[in-house]
Amino acid sequence: MSVVIIPFESRHAADWARLNEGWLNEGGFVIETKDRKVIDDPTGAILNPGGRIFMAERDGRAIGCCALMAMDDGGFEVAKMCVTPAARGLGLGRALLQACEDAARVAGARRLYLETASSLKAAGGLYRAFGFIDLPPRPTPYVRADVFMEKRL
Repeated sequence: MSVVIIPFESRHAADWARLNEGWLNEGGFVIETKDRKVIDDPTGAILNPGGRIFMAERDGRAIGCCALMAMDDGGFEVAKMCVTPAARGLGLGRALLQACEDAARVAGARRLYLETASSLKAAGGLYRAFGFIDLPPRPTPYVRADVFMEKRL
């Protein structure tokens, strides 16, 4: 069993949608307008504005993903991170976060930012263990987001 973290390619579009719709449905969340935009057009919504997407593959099958979305302040928002239920516990969440941090550092970013839901306990624990700190609440386009975090680079 070989697991690799690789940059998004056009061949990943259907997997990107499957993975993101999967975690949103699993969490009992509604797929919101901003979700739909980045799920349906990852190139236009994430890559073209200067972001990155990383895919986790096992034996050629996509089993996880994570995006970096360029922010106006030169930082990046970590978004749409998920790992399929069958692949959890393999350290892929941490590996995807590390790929994002490495790419952000190469780009000269000073921080990573993210929004998540307090109901996603495992994700919150992973982010905190990875060095993210909680921020005060702020406006967000996501109804589900009630946790706001950043990691200074």
